[in-house]
Formats: sequence, structure tokens, C-alpha cells
Amino acid sequence: MEKKDKTSYEHKRQNGERLIVSHSEKRAKKEAYNRDRGIARLRKAYKSGHITKQQVNKRGYNKFLEISKDIEVSISEEKIAEDCKWDGLKGYITNTDLDAERVIAQYHGLWVVERAFRISKGTLEMRPIFHFTERRIEAHICICFIAYKVYKELERLIGINKIDMSVDHVLDAAKTITTIRIKMPENGTYFTKTLFLTEKHLAIKSLFDPSK
Repeated sequence: MEKKDKTSYEHKRQNGERLIVSHSEKRAKKEAYNRDRGIARLRKAYKSGHITKQQVNKRGYNKFLEISKDIEVSISEEKIAEDCKWDGLKGYITNTDLDAERVIAQYHGLWVVERAFRISKGTLEMRPIFHFTERRIEAHICICFIAYKVYKELERLIGINKIDMSVDHVLDAAKTITTIRIKMPENGTYFTKTLFLTEKHLAIKSLFDPSK
């Protein structure tokens, strides 16, 4: 495969799946940089005599270590050179009819789905619940969807207003906003006021009332 930026190669497998291999110059530079840093640490440990035969394994950059017949550990330049050949390459296996460019683009968007699951299980604390009726199942799914929608809308507002806070920080700060309700002795009516006491409180207020 010729290594050019954003090029791809397809190979049809016997089970009807396709292997798509793409090359990215940006990914190649990142992988080379990370490997150079890892090898530099490895060489430093090797010179200091801190590397033992127990470290000759496939974990991380230890894969570049080798052990000779006289049980002497060394760094294999051959393994490093072999590893460099794979810089920038990434493989995708698919059973769809989508072209290579679309498959790669879909995979690059996978982080959005993964992040949605992290938000749902983390911040929103969504959990599976056993329900007896179809209406309750639908209601549970609807509540979960609305909670995530509110989260994303808050995230959008934070971005538009350039507030230097994450959604989680906004939610934590919002819990400290207090509303007082006082009954007036003169006529028995109630006076209600929400207190925005800190800069964070005011920033949150501006998200929903830009004029204030």
C-alpha cells in the first residue's frame, strides 16, 4: 500500500466482510512522536540498568525489548524499524456496502456515541429499570431522552455564550443557587427572590436571560 495522506486500500475477506486500511499523515506523526518518547524512556532505563528480563513482554514499549541466549536484555532496533512501517495506518472491518470514505467518516464519529453513553451513565446516572407495562417502558425511555436533550441544550448554550465552565460544573454550581420565599406580614402575600451570589451564579443566569 502506497502511504499517502488520506489514501485507503480495500481487501475483500472470504466471509463477505471488507478490510479497509487508511493512512493519515497526522496519525503517523503522532504515533512516531509517542514511540520516540516511549523509546527515550526505555533507553534511559536501560542505561541505568533498571530493566530486567521480567520486563521483556508485549506491554507498551516493552515490546521493543529482546533477550539473548545469555539472558541479556537489550533494545531491538529491528523491532523499532518494523513498528515504524505501521505509522499512520488504521484498519476497519465492515460488512456494509458503504464506500471506504463513508466507513472511515462513520468511525470518526463514533466518539459522539461513546460520549453520549458516558454522559448518560455518569452525569445523568441513567440505569436500566424493570417495568411491567409498555407505557412505563416508553415513559422511562422518554425521560432518559429528555434528560440527555436538556444536557445537550445546556452544552450548546454554554458554547454560544462562551462560558468558561463545563456542563458538570454548571450543574454543581446551580445546586448552590438559593431561592427565598417570604410571607409579607402586612397583607399575607408571598415575596420570592432567587439569589445569585457569585460570578458563577451570574454566568448561569446569563445563559437563560442574556439581558441580565
